[in-house]
Amino acid sequence: MPYTYNKLKGRITELYGTQGNFAKKVGISKNSMSKKLTCKTEFSQKDIIQWSILLNLSKDEYGEYFFT
Repeated sequence: MPYTYNKLKGRITELYGTQGNFAKKVGISKNSMSKKLTCKTEFSQKDIIQWSILLNLSKDEYGEYFFT
């Protein structure tokens, strides 16, 4: 069963307004962002760390946002 990333998407919208704005901040295309959030490509450990910093998430919150 694939992840849904609903909480992650909500946090992105809360802090950056749109996924497109967050994609620019991360330095990836909107298409790449979409593929990660729809489980077409996986998150690397580097992605999780970078995104968590930009979204003000602690290591304790990784599971809630990236593995649900």
